[in-house]
Amino acid sequence: MAVPTGADRADDSADADLRTLRALALTNYGHFTTMLVTDHRVRGLELHLRRLARDSRALFDTDLDPDAVRARVRDAVPARGAAVVRVTVADPALDLGTVGEPADPRLLVTTRPAPGTAPPPLRVRTVAHRRTLPEVKSVDLFAAMHLRRAALRDGADDVLFTGDGTLLEGSTWNVGLVAGDRVVWPAGPALAGTGRTLLRAALGDRGSTDEVVPVAGLDRFDAAFATNATTGVRAISAIDGHRFPDVHPVLTRLAKLHAAAPGTAL
Repeated sequence: MAVPTGADRADDSADADLRTLRALALTNYGHFTTMLVTDHRVRGLELHLRRLARDSRALFDTDLDPDAVRARVRDAVPARGAAVVRVTVADPALDLGTVGEPADPRLLVTTRPAPGTAPPPLRVRTVAHRRTLPEVKSVDLFAAMHLRRAALRDGADDVLFTGDGTLLEGSTWNVGLVAGDRVVWPAGPALAGTGRTLLRAALGDRGSTDEVVPVAGLDRFDAAFATNATTGVRAISAIDGHRFPDVHPVLTRLAKLHAAAPGTAL
């Protein structure tokens, strides 16, 4: 068998990506993570890799090679500068008829420009919704995008999911609330994102807590924010009709803590 040239390998990779995209479009079965890469470094890289490995076991009953992920991400971004990278894991051979077969998932790595400036505060509305397997970062984004689209068309910026009248998570982010000098994370079925995990570690056990947060109990909080891997800490100025300040000392401290988290080389 002839040894494939660099061009052949590129063609093979492109073909694999197309087959994986086709499977995602037709079957929508897989998981992903999104990370901000700056000068070939990623804040919370080990968290991203551990989640990819965990979700691969949950969805495909297979192990994931973290070194392969790192190599693919390195190849996808320039050595200098920032980019947002999404690593999706899906099996191009699985469809409605074969989804019960042993899986052989592949990596699909895509990029988009990194945010150029800090985004403005969010105005969100609550909506009763719980994601399927909320602990998994799955590619099943239809409901979240449909609800976000409806909110945008009605004048809000995003949606905040609730269950049984309590806060859970945003469409693509975790929500935190400030009570005095402490951060309260809503308890309930939700994905613990890398941004939230980094902040919890920086704050320590005495700096934050998990609590059930009723939608009707927002008056006790002084500020609110969204956090994920790409935006860090973003103020929430309104949840439904409840207003929060755009600027708050705790939010400023949280943003500094997140920015100070060291990046890990790919």
